[in-house]
Amino acid sequence: MEPKQKNFTVWYFVAAAVALMLVQALVLAPHVENLSYSEFKSLVAKGKVTNLVIAKQVISGTLAADGLEGLLPKEKLDELKRYGNGVHQFVTARVDDPALVADLEAARVRFTGTVENTWLTALLGWVVPALVFVGLWAFLMRRMGNAQGGLLAIGKSRAKVYVETSTGVSFDDVAGIDEARGELMEIVDFLKRPERYRRLGGKIPKGVLLVGAPGTGKTLLAKAVAGEAKVPFFSLSGSDFIEMFVGVGAARVRDLFEQAQAKAPSIVFIDELDALGKARGIAPGFGGHDEREQTLNQLLAELDGFDSSKGVIIMAATNRPEILDPALLRPGRFDRKVVVDRPDLKGREMILRVHTRGVTLAPGVDLTAIAARTPGFVGADLANLVNEAALGAARANKNAVEMADFDEAIDRVVGGLERRSRLIGPREKEIVAHHEAGHAIVAELRPRADRVHKISIIPRGIAALGYTEQEPTEDRYLMTRADLLDRVDVLLGGRVAEEIIFGDVSTGAADDLRRATDMARHMVAQYSMSEKLGLATFEEPRQTFLEVGGSAAREYSEATAQAIDVEIAGILSAAHVRVRETLTAHRSTVEALAKLLIDKEVVNAEQLRGLLGPVLS
Repeated sequence: MEPKQKNFTVWYFVAAAVALMLVQALVLAPHVENLSYSEFKSLVAKGKVTNLVIAKQVISGTLAADGLEGLLPKEKLDELKRYGNGVHQFVTARVDDPALVADLEAARVRFTGTVENTWLTALLGWVVPALVFVGLWAFLMRRMGNAQGGLLAIGKSRAKVYVETSTGVSFDDVAGIDEARGELMEIVDFLKRPERYRRLGGKIPKGVLLVGAPGTGKTLLAKAVAGEAKVPFFSLSGSDFIEMFVGVGAARVRDLFEQAQAKAPSIVFIDELDALGKARGIAPGFGGHDEREQTLNQLLAELDGFDSSKGVIIMAATNRPEILDPALLRPGRFDRKVVVDRPDLKGREMILRVHTRGVTLAPGVDLTAIAARTPGFVGADLANLVNEAALGAARANKNAVEMADFDEAIDRVVGGLERRSRLIGPREKEIVAHHEAGHAIVAELRPRADRVHKISIIPRGIAALGYTEQEPTEDRYLMTRADLLDRVDVLLGGRVAEEIIFGDVSTGAADDLRRATDMARHMVAQYSMSEKLGLATFEEPRQTFLEVGGSAAREYSEATAQAIDVEIAGILSAAHVRVRETLTAHRSTVEALAKLLIDKEVVNAEQLRGLLGPVLS
């Protein structure tokens, strides 16, 4: 290992000078006695003072070594004796005394005056503070320069450069998104063997845009491309270009492309492209020629100007492609759009296997079952799930992560932290138990609803007093009208159970009613599942970015809006009738399940199906 280099600066000289002055002042300097003016005049009259120097503010001189008894206080005499028998120096403050010179001449005391050096005072009073200020300013600028590139480097790119394999990521770390990985593996081949494609006249794509929901692995894919291609990888966020100073963002874009072309072949990755590439003119009321638009214009110019044959590929990621400027998406700029979708059942299992590589798993852990219980989870969610399970096992002092730890981690991630400290009265606990029993029984009796995995009345998160966890039998990408109606029925099951058992309703169904209403609205307005309204769709008006004056106008009439409301109410009303008939017919099962929940707090699928056995058969 190389020895650490030591920096020798001027501050060492300053410290040494200060130490030398302290030693001289405290150790080597002679003792000077401080006298009052009356003591000084008394000593002059007794002939004990010699060699006076009269300055503007003070008078200094020497005292005789002996014969001072009775002339000075005892403590001052004791102080003088500690410094030997020689001549002692003294100092006293000068006062306005016209008779002083006559007294000194009468006592035959030799005295002199001094002429003050004014330029030294001016130097100390003006020049030294200015030097201190300049030095402090230089020190702060140097510290800022080390942290942020300095003021002179404000237009420099802030990209983090990973050289060759320093990203630490390869395609082995990417799982569950095989189609996207396949597209990007071709990009690696472009960088490794460009002549294979140029020999037939093909051109390497200039840009690749990764589009997908947050956490699906867009940034991970970009780093894997750099790790596999073993080329310099410039990574930065779209917000790194935006500054309060006009023109800084454009300068950073130019500098970034200059660096990338100097190190070609290389990859430039811009994360969160929507922060930089938002469509221009989207809010004309707020002015159009701002710093962000200048930066975007410079990016478009650089994408057109650089030569992709040199091996520079631009990659970007966004989860909001709908707000990007159309000029960014045309061929010749971002030529390829790669969709990084949510993983399916098999993909989630592969992702879990990647994230559990360094985790000690118990023999009974079934990753396939965990993947089946986590529909809609993306890679970041699954990584968090594995971490929560490992932390839970560590808290319990286990030697391996068990299936129970994953069960608790799923409940924690989906429902929130378990809050057993929240005290719920017997009446509220009974309402929650019947509410969740209504959800569970309707879900089991509807053929197109997802099967129930667990029912709990343990409070979790902020407002959840209980929950019913459903486990889909397979990943589904299409929903029929019958499927949606069964889901609406399940959402209304808790509210209707409260009506039947207690003859009253609570506020616990607020979220269920909101979700049921949204689902019915989508059926009518977006999916055209209403016979009365026909095949037309009626999208809700979208408010544009920073729109002035409220939301945009609807694209359909007031009469159509009323018809939509009538159809939504009709769907919910019909579902209410169906669910009431179902739960009335199985009221005894609802009450038995609620009683079991009150006793055990958590009921699993086997116990539920045991209660519903005769009905399901």
